[in-house]
Amino acid sequence: MIDENNTDENERFTEDSNDKVTQEAPALSLVINGQYTKDLSFEAPNTPEVFNLLQSEMPNIQVDIDVQGNAKDQNVFEVVLKVRAEAKVKEELAYICELSYAGIFTISVPAENIGPVLLIDCPLILFPFLRRIVADVTSDGGFAPLMLTPVDFASLYQKRILQNQDKDTPPT
Repeated sequence: MIDENNTDENERFTEDSNDKVTQEAPALSLVINGQYTKDLSFEAPNTPEVFNLLQSEMPNIQVDIDVQGNAKDQNVFEVVLKVRAEAKVKEELAYICELSYAGIFTISVPAENIGPVLLIDCPLILFPFLRRIVADVTSDGGFAPLMLTPVDFASLYQKRILQNQDKDTPPT
């Protein structure tokens, strides 16, 4: 018989039919508790005049994306995926679209993995929903739907890690 009271809470042991004791991996999980639009803004200050410019020229669209993760409770986190898109035609502002789309996640992983899960895995889950909302809002505003290209959240995470290391390193 195995004394389960002497085991770490992340370690589990089982006995098979041949009385061999084996260690099971800790239970890892990522559960989506909910998703929601936290903030949404769309402005088209130069309509309807800008529509005439769009007949002859494609807009220049600048898109910025950011991810934030915050602890809400034990193993419960809010992840907010933010996008800001600004479209201009011949220096004339066509529209600005800003969206913060969030999710509440229950995450059970080792502490050293929480950053990548919050800033890579969770945004990958949220991104398709954010993308659809941005496309719908820009289309509803009278413009061609803005179809955001897929985002490499792993690369963004690596850049954030490098930036934080540079801030911690004294200048030479």
